[in-house]
Amino acid sequence: MEMKQTVRDFVDHEVEPLAMQIEEQDRVPDALLEKSKELGLFGLSIPEEYGGLGLSMLGKCAVFEELGRTINGYTTIIGAHNGIGSVGIVALGSEEQKRRYLPKMATGEWIGAFALTEPQAGSNAANLRTTAVKKGDRYILNGQKIYITNAPIAHVFTVMAVTDASAGAKGITSFIVERDFPGFHVGQIEKKMGLHGSQTAQLYFEDLEVPEENVLGEVGRGYVNALSILANGRAGLAARCLGSCVYLLEKSLEYAMTREQFGKPIFEQQVIQHYLAEMALEIDTLRAYMYKVAWQADQGQKIIKEAAMLKLYGSEVYNRVADKAVQIHGGIGYIADYPIERFYRDARITRIYEGTSEIQKNIIAAQLKKEYETRTGR
Repeated sequence: MEMKQTVRDFVDHEVEPLAMQIEEQDRVPDALLEKSKELGLFGLSIPEEYGGLGLSMLGKCAVFEELGRTINGYTTIIGAHNGIGSVGIVALGSEEQKRRYLPKMATGEWIGAFALTEPQAGSNAANLRTTAVKKGDRYILNGQKIYITNAPIAHVFTVMAVTDASAGAKGITSFIVERDFPGFHVGQIEKKMGLHGSQTAQLYFEDLEVPEENVLGEVGRGYVNALSILANGRAGLAARCLGSCVYLLEKSLEYAMTREQFGKPIFEQQVIQHYLAEMALEIDTLRAYMYKVAWQADQGQKIIKEAAMLKLYGSEVYNRVADKAVQIHGGIGYIADYPIERFYRDARITRIYEGTSEIQKNIIAAQLKKEYETRTGR
């Protein structure tokens, strides 16, 4: 795939040389973002008729795998935009909404974000307290969102709010919100353990006015929309985890072959060979399952369980591979001047954001129950 090689070259020659600068300044240079836009990296999910590349899920995963090979904060900006930041509008938007938002999102002029999590509603997404009250031809939103990726740089937000408190999960609606709508405020940028360069902040809605035509999908279907959007984004996240794992294996093998202890390369130590073998096995298993799920998505198959399994496995593999990489590198793997330490910190969030590992297990179990009931008629 030509795009895959193009992205690999871009990562190696344009992004990775700036990784330490991004890490230290906690900011991706504007010039690098502009080059990323010119390459089409902000239009991966957007159909060609709206100015994007219109890649299939298989194609996106191939690109995300290459992006995963560099600093995860940079990759997260692009991943969140192409995933949960835009797929809702692509899949659920009206033609008018698509023509208003997607062309500018495809070029990166407008960056996308997804606003679901609240102080008391993270894993329990149905416990939202942000309200949306209809007044005339507008909805008035009041509430707060937290941990919103891309919040400081995004222009278009997919926001979940309660339109009918008496209906529980069926009373949540999705809205397309622009940052310059009256009543929209972005809080301070959070300081995080990792993902430096990817900016995260709170959002505040104070009598935020949203036009009625900015309802995304059907009123009351926001919770279902959120689950669908998150499921779609999980394959891309797993692909980024895969790319990071491949990078860590390559670095670990190189170090094992060149680092000498007791008069020979540490690769000759059986325990190091076992670490490398275990890393390779999990990486290849993750790759096979990831592309299987991506293919299923492209076939229009329902992948709620499969996406949860993929996200769970991908994030757990990334953490195990990163841990082994640090152990193989020893002291230098703990030093901030070397990339292994950075990947180790960045890996940790993958077991939390876009649904914790525990929530993925709950989703898997719930789907297994449904399959059993369907099969047995109980």
